[in-house]
Amino acid sequence: MKIKEIVSQREIETQEELVSALEEAGYVATQATVSRDIKELQLIKVVGSHGRYKYAIPVTATTVSLETLRRKLSDVFVSMTRANNLLVLKVLPGNAHSIGAMLDAIEIDGLLGTIAGDDTLLLITADETAAMNVEKQLV
Repeated sequence: MKIKEIVSQREIETQEELVSALEEAGYVATQATVSRDIKELQLIKVVGSHGRYKYAIPVTATTVSLETLRRKLSDVFVSMTRANNLLVLKVLPGNAHSIGAMLDAIEIDGLLGTIAGDDTLLLITADETAAMNVEKQLV
C-alpha cells in the first residue's frame, strides 16, 4: 500500500528512488524487494511532468485482447527479430513492461513467457513454428 501511495504522490523514476522514499517513510527496503514489489503490483512506466519516465499504477485492470495489444504495439513498435524459438521485440523506451504485461495477460498459442526490460522484450515460445505464429499475430 505504501508503494502505491508513494508512486501516486511523487515522481519516482528509479527503483533506488523508491527504496529511498520507503526508507524516509520508515520502511526497510532493498532494490531486490522493491523490484519484486513493482512486478507484483504491476507498476508501469509513464512519461512524467518533466518528460522523464516514472513509475505509475495502471489505470484499470481491464481485460486485454489481442486487438488491444496490437493497437498499443502499433504506437510503440520499433522492430522484431526471430531466432529459433525466441523473439526479440524492440519498443520505444519505457514501454516494454506494459507490452509484456499485456502479452502475459492474453493467451497466444505457443507463447511460454516474456522477459521485459525498458525497451526490449524477449518472447519465449515452444518452438520455431510457434515463434513464427506469434510473430504473425503481433506484426
